[in-house]
Amino acid sequence: MDATFEPWSPAFVADPYPAYDALRAAGRVHWFEPTRQWLVPHYADVSALLRDRRLGRTYLHRFTHEEFGRTPPPPEHEPFHTLNDHGILDLEAPDHTRIRRLVTKAFTPRTVAALEPTVRRLAAELVAGLVERGGGDLLADVAEPLPVAVIAEMLGVPEPDRHLLRPWSADICGMFELNPSRETAQKAVTASLEFSAYLRELIAKRRTDPGDDLISALIAAHDEGDRLTEQEMVSTCVLLLNAGHEATVNTTANGWWTLFRHPEQLAALRADHALLPTAVEELMRYDTPLQMFERWVLDDVEIDGTVVPRGSELALLFGAANRDPARFAAPNALDLGRQDNPHVTFGAGIHFCLGAPLARLELAASFGELLREAPTMRMVGEPEWKPGYVIRGVTELRVEL
Repeated sequence: MDATFEPWSPAFVADPYPAYDALRAAGRVHWFEPTRQWLVPHYADVSALLRDRRLGRTYLHRFTHEEFGRTPPPPEHEPFHTLNDHGILDLEAPDHTRIRRLVTKAFTPRTVAALEPTVRRLAAELVAGLVERGGGDLLADVAEPLPVAVIAEMLGVPEPDRHLLRPWSADICGMFELNPSRETAQKAVTASLEFSAYLRELIAKRRTDPGDDLISALIAAHDEGDRLTEQEMVSTCVLLLNAGHEATVNTTANGWWTLFRHPEQLAALRADHALLPTAVEELMRYDTPLQMFERWVLDDVEIDGTVVPRGSELALLFGAANRDPARFAAPNALDLGRQDNPHVTFGAGIHFCLGAPLARLELAASFGELLREAPTMRMVGEPEWKPGYVIRGVTELRVEL
């Protein structure tokens, strides 16, 4: 296996794509000792394995930790795992099916279409502020506040409390990185306890005073017989917030960083805003916000003659799959007009991203508003990358008009 796959190296995080090229050339599956995972870098394999029911996001619906050959998580991490393990992203059928069916009602095309005026208004307000100041940090001023405000609005989180959400989410998501440190785990546990307590209080309020929001809708569905435990409700709300903004934030900032480095493509987009729908898809493919998605092997699978035994963990490399020349013409070239673009950024199979239509709406709104209102926007200095590799993004993106 090529030694350039180094997920803790700042140079690798800044540009993992040469290492992916080497991984794909070296084979279809690679053992990576530091995380004890099998790396899968090819598009066809990643796409197929996302749909393969011999794999799971959890194994606890079929095995105990001991039966599966795994060490249970430390007891002091329990609040994080209780919160995480009851959300649909880390559940399998039948619990996954039951909860996803309920939550899907909040993400119908009609619901998302009804959110469009709100999303466009918020994007316009944030961009107007950036323009008025003559620039700023695109990440903190536009990319972060937009999706957080939209999800908070959907959940019915009161405006004065919304500043709490992003820090909680960032601390919890630290646990999705490879081999998180003790300090990272402690922050995730604290955030899990605080966020859960906050949501239990909000759920209690909505029981007596329902509103036109998702929490009230989940309570109503529960009362009508679609059973959802309180823990499942809390975990679902946290998952929707985390999944509903982390990737969108990074797609926005990483996307503009990509555009600034491809001035011809940016000029073409500024000249023709009709390119925006394919441009958004291409930016998600070209620099994937979620680089890796993990799956447990519930029954032996064979990949290119290598038997990956039950109890193993597969690391499906989305970033590598989205640059696979076997599936994408000139994959290392940015082509904002690319038509044939079935990227795996939103996943596939039963865990396909529920919020994909909302993410696309938010990205089109913020990119469109910036193209219209800040046509002279340019980058100031080089951005630094956050240390995380799995959820990959910059610390800030300074711009001026």
